[in-house]
Amino acid sequence: MSTISFESLCLKDDDCPSPARPRDEEDEFDTDLDFDEKEESNKEATIAEVYLQACRLVGVVPVSYFIRNHDSPTMTLTHYGLGHLGCKALAIALVTDMHINTLELANNHIEAEGAEYLVEMLRANFTIQHLDLSNNYLQSAGAEHVAKLLMDNISLKSLKLSGNGFTDDDAKYFADSFLINSKIKELDLSYNTFCGKGGEHLGQMLANNEGLEVLDLSWNHLRMKGAVALCAGLKVNMMLKHLDLSWNGFGNEGALAMGEALKFNNTLVQLNLNNNRLTNEGVGMLCRGLEFNDTLRVLLLAYNSVTVEGALALVNVVKNTPKTALEEINICNVLVNENFVHLLEATCQEHPGLDVQYGGVGGFIAKKPPKRVDPMKVIQDYLDQQKLRLWDFFRNIDKDGPCESLLLTSGRRCRFFST
Repeated sequence: MSTISFESLCLKDDDCPSPARPRDEEDEFDTDLDFDEKEESNKEATIAEVYLQACRLVGVVPVSYFIRNHDSPTMTLTHYGLGHLGCKALAIALVTDMHINTLELANNHIEAEGAEYLVEMLRANFTIQHLDLSNNYLQSAGAEHVAKLLMDNISLKSLKLSGNGFTDDDAKYFADSFLINSKIKELDLSYNTFCGKGGEHLGQMLANNEGLEVLDLSWNHLRMKGAVALCAGLKVNMMLKHLDLSWNGFGNEGALAMGEALKFNNTLVQLNLNNNRLTNEGVGMLCRGLEFNDTLRVLLLAYNSVTVEGALALVNVVKNTPKTALEEINICNVLVNENFVHLLEATCQEHPGLDVQYGGVGGFIAKKPPKRVDPMKVIQDYLDQQKLRLWDFFRNIDKDGPCESLLLTSGRRCRFFST
């Protein structure tokens, strides 16, 4: 792919439409619009004309919504099927735009090539502050282009890159770029495939970045080593306020690491661990961290393998931690019992702002079943007490009657001998 420059996104002077051009030539594309040129400002007309001319040059049909609303602060072009060529035409029109600060381009299949056009446009456009490129098949090449943008751009405040097929290696691009960029406040990397190595890179990103406040990593594969590495970065992070880790399979290993991180992190306000395979043991590990934390307000733990035992542990940690900031706990799938209800009522008297969402009354604390006796261990103990060989034991079982046969095995052949 050839390198895209700023000049490639700008129309030449002889490519710009002339005001004296015949009307029928201007109507080459039917956009279902009836322009009233007398009421439009010169700048607005210029942006529309530049976009129409760019569409002619790249060979795509113009998006009438863009022409009608190009002077709005928010441009929503989701599900328009732009492709990389449509994205190129849009980028040409936006190079000098001064109106749009929110650009939503989710689900347009722009791919890495389209991302490259946008990156080049954003080198000149400092008006756009919020960019949504979710579900656009950017993949590794697109991740590299976006990372280069993040190293240079100083205007973007939020970036959504959900569902773009990013892998572990791509996480390094973001870790490196966020080492430099401290302007982005919100980042959405959900619905990608970050695993163990990706968790390590993202952990480094959290440890080094000094600007990010909202991070969405839901629907990835951050578990075990990846989860532990991510929590290690969170442990020393001093800016992040909202972290979404739902649907990652953290498990108890991740819960242990998160509990350790919560002991030292003093900025996180909301933590989402829904659907993460946590058990009562994992909740207990989280509670050890919550005992030392005085900033976390919202803890979401719905749809984990937690029973009323884990629910009691959560309420107890609030009751026994005077400096806790917890205001909301979501365990909406957990059935509780009367003991829990009474404990919650007593806790709410001391912490009137506490809101615990649970599934209803009817749960119970499961008692451990009695340990099953190992039959072979019983036989072995009997042989030791009676000082018998295993052979003698089985002969004594049938000492009143003849043994039918003995099975002697040699290789694959079996021979039977009557006693």
